[in-house]
Amino acid sequence: MSDNFTITDEQRDYSEFGLTENPFPYSPVPDDEPAVYCGQEQVTERISNTVSSVLGTGKSKHLVVTGKYGNGKSHTLKYTRSLVRDRDDVLVGYVAQPGDGFLDIYHEFVYDIGFDRMQALSYEFLASVAREQTDANPTSASSMERLIDDGEVLLSDIVPETIQRLSDVTKFADFARAIVHLVYEDTNLYAWQWLTAEGLRYEQRKEMEIHSAIDDDTSAVRAFTALKNMLLELDYTGIFTFIDEFERIAQLTPKDEQATLNSIRHLMDQNSRGLCILFGCAPEVWQDVMSEYHAFSERIGQEVALRPLTEEKVYNLVEDYLDTARTNGEAGIEPFTEQGLNVVLQRSQGNIRQVLSICSRVLDTATNSETITNTIGRDTVVETIESM
Repeated sequence: MSDNFTITDEQRDYSEFGLTENPFPYSPVPDDEPAVYCGQEQVTERISNTVSSVLGTGKSKHLVVTGKYGNGKSHTLKYTRSLVRDRDDVLVGYVAQPGDGFLDIYHEFVYDIGFDRMQALSYEFLASVAREQTDANPTSASSMERLIDDGEVLLSDIVPETIQRLSDVTKFADFARAIVHLVYEDTNLYAWQWLTAEGLRYEQRKEMEIHSAIDDDTSAVRAFTALKNMLLELDYTGIFTFIDEFERIAQLTPKDEQATLNSIRHLMDQNSRGLCILFGCAPEVWQDVMSEYHAFSERIGQEVALRPLTEEKVYNLVEDYLDTARTNGEAGIEPFTEQGLNVVLQRSQGNIRQVLSICSRVLDTATNSETITNTIGRDTVVETIESM
């Protein structure tokens, strides 16, 4: 019985091609912070206009990015998110897919924001009250936390006013109590569970004087709106929400699909300011939504389509990835040849995911080849594709 396994941690040497590594992903799923984005002008322009409009005016605006599987919807959403997330005046959350309804969307959104960020927002609101109610002048979440830890500001002095004010702002008293309890060591995890709609026992809610639960689409829309209103009170511009793989709603029952779309529509209706939702959706599903759910699609009214890459775009994409690993100062598509990339284009039909996958395999094939060459031409690409 022979053992055909050969497992090693030895890394391939790509130096013959002037590269430190294979820059193409083995599994072409976009990183959370994509280093490379080869945009399509009509898409980047429309996204830029939508995002800039919200940032500039504060008025809510939404957009659907359509494209077939592998044409870059997730990459586009994640890259846009990485650009917006660097700003201090917005809160940004990413939802990988809509799940079974708006409650799942809300859960994933808050979970993506994270406990630390939500706790910081709690300290920020406490700071805004402390500046008016005490002699302290906390200017940030961290300075507020230090003042509390050092005993210079007592929570008992500012929490009642904070809960009252936040209740007035959000119109959701239980939400206000949960936000404030994020700063208490003995209840902050309970508060986080409540805010993420994971559910709490009655005794745990009672400890925070919370009487309700976020357990359906209606309460999730209410909590989402409460969070946004709290942000506006803190002088944030608003919330950016990225909902990927929106075509998954087509897998729901007609009743659940309509309920999900209605909940998002209600969210939009209740938030004419400070909200931007960007959807990634397969074109055929979006067409169905527009034809069957006018009340929802009319709230968005904006769509932009990702198309398969042209020859020029394939060259640009490959060059951008190669540039992240070059050591020899070369530019352009080298070590690939135009003939080689044309075969990649033909096989992939301009699908970004397939372009990256083929290029990754081709580069490894060329590295393992016993034939010494500084270029990767048509024959190598054909050989690799035939073995895939």
